[in-house]
Formats: sequence, C-alpha cells, structure tokens
Amino acid sequence: MHGVRHAGALGDAARGAAGLTGGNVRVWRTVQALVWLIGCVIFTSLIFFPSLGLLLFWNILIPVAPLLMVVAVGLWRNVCPLASVVLLPRHMGWSRRRIMSSRTQAKLGLAGVLLLYLIVPVRHALFNNDGPATALLVGTLVVAGLAMGLRYEWKSAWCSTLCPVHPVEKLYGNNVFDAIPNAHCDSCMNCVVPCPDSTPNMNPRRPSKNAYTRLSGLLIAGGLPGFVWGWFHVPDHRGISELGDLLRVYEMPVAGLLVTLALYVGLLQLKLAREPWLTRIFSAAAVSFYYWFRIPSLLGFGQFAGDGQLVDARGVLPAWAPLAMVIASTAFFAYWLLIRKPNEKSWVVRPAYAGRAASEDRS
Repeated sequence: MHGVRHAGALGDAARGAAGLTGGNVRVWRTVQALVWLIGCVIFTSLIFFPSLGLLLFWNILIPVAPLLMVVAVGLWRNVCPLASVVLLPRHMGWSRRRIMSSRTQAKLGLAGVLLLYLIVPVRHALFNNDGPATALLVGTLVVAGLAMGLRYEWKSAWCSTLCPVHPVEKLYGNNVFDAIPNAHCDSCMNCVVPCPDSTPNMNPRRPSKNAYTRLSGLLIAGGLPGFVWGWFHVPDHRGISELGDLLRVYEMPVAGLLVTLALYVGLLQLKLAREPWLTRIFSAAAVSFYYWFRIPSLLGFGQFAGDGQLVDARGVLPAWAPLAMVIASTAFFAYWLLIRKPNEKSWVVRPAYAGRAASEDRS
C-alpha cells in the first residue's frame, strides 16, 4: 500500500520539503533537470567525443566540486545528477523504502572511503585519458546507486553511505555558508542517524557509533591530506599492462595517506589539539593541497606537462600568477575553515519528521 500512497510525479513528491513553496519546488526541479542534462551531455561525450568529455568531466566539473563542498555542500547535494537518479525511485514511489540498519550504514560508509582511495589513483593510468572507461565507471556507480535506491529509504540508499564522494563532503563541509532548503526529502524518516544533511557542522569524526564509523572517520580526516599531496606527484600514463604500472599509481598516494594519518592519530593521542579543531586543520590542508597543485595544472603550469590541463595560459599569464592564485586559495580555505567561527549551520534544512511507514532492514 505504501507504494501507492507515495506514488506521484517528482515535483509533487517534494512539495512538503522544508522551506519550499510550490514555486520554489519548480525552481529546484528545473535546476536539477538542467544539471542532470549537463551530466548526460558529459556522459555521452565521454563515449562518443572522448577528448571533449574528459575535458568537461575531469578539468571543469571535478575541479569546481571541492570549493562547492567547502562553501555550500548542501547545494551540491540538492543538484548532484547521480543523486537525482538514485533518489528517483523514492520520489516516484517505486522504492521499497527499507530502513537500513546502523551497522550496515557504518559498513557502507567505510566501503565508500575505501572506494575513494581505490578509484582515484587509477585516474593516472586509465580514467584521465580514456573517455569510455570513465563513462563505464560513472555508469557502474549509477547502476549501483539506483539498485540501492530501489530498496532503501531516501539518502541511505547511496548519498549518505556508499557514495565515494560523501566522505569528502563530510570533511570539507564542516562550516558551510548557510543551510539551504532540502530539495529532495519531503519528510524526515531518520533513514541515516545522524543525518549528515541536517547535523550542524558535520564532520567525518562526529558519528562514532562503532568501529566501522571510527575507522572511516580516521581514514578520511587523517589520510586525505597526504593522499591528495601524493596523488599530485604521480604523472599520467596510458594503461595498466603490468603490476608495476598499478603500483606506481598507488605508492605515492598511499604513502602520503599513511604519513598524515599517523600524524593525525599521534596528535590525537598527545592531546595537542581538540579533535574538532584538529579535523578542521586537516580538512583545510586537504582542500588547500588540492588547489595548490590543481590550479597551476589547469593553466598549463603543472609539474607534469599537459596533465590535467584546461588551457595553456603560459603565453598569457606571468610565471608568478599561478603561485599568487594558490596562495590566495590557501588563505581563503584557512580563513573559511579555521579562522571563521563555526556557525552551527547544517547543509540543508531538515524537513518535518514523519511517521515511519518503511520497514526495518536488519541486514
């Protein structure tokens, strides 16, 4: 019966979302549709026009994402094209709406962190230079998320558990500009506890319900800065023909991860800084490392010629310009994540609680 009760068009399903009037729902649905169409164009380009697709995906879309996660991760959560697909079964009344057990949530959260660390290094050997392979990766994630969306309630299906981008959202989005309306959930079903969208100043170390969440929090908060630093010290190359090719893409990111993870754990044990403050420091370090290397490479000033290049600006910009840009970006993230006082804002406004009509999944 609940499938019939909750069936309906996508716009109608979210009319009760917190802070959304009918007009605002139409605006959000329009924006979501436009971003989804852009995603489809990029996906199609990866297959049929690989050079264009790789440029759009890796050198335009992905470089914007970390900044958006720092300033307004709720906006990304509202319009992410993958989320729109994964949540479509829930909006349309096709989902079985199972409530995932907290233990399964924790296991999938850890799996999401491991997926992030497994997938990203392979960019150097495969995804950065192979459009169809990148399309296959994206398509696989879509199918996995959609399958989970057909079974589980709201964002527990993918967005707040297995999604490999979600751990980065939790690390970067710990002091957002403001909470924005929730453009997906029309009511709160407590599908994920604590809800990352609705918990003020969410960070990956905050939920420590069991060993899985504690481990995933440590790996992303302590390990990501070194992982990012190490990743940018590996050049792109085409294909994986032998074990050595695979080892080369992992050795620097994993080494960097282990160094900063050990530093993070050591500082925690020595109690030289309170855990929330230490996590914010490592968050600022991770995103600053990213743009410290990414901005020059986008403009043709990277340490590996051509890798990650959007435009070749070497004949236009003076040699000191990229350094000035990365210093400015580092100063911004230091201010935003460290100097700026935490404002107790969540990513989005929590919708009204609803009676639990979904069945419990004890798996």
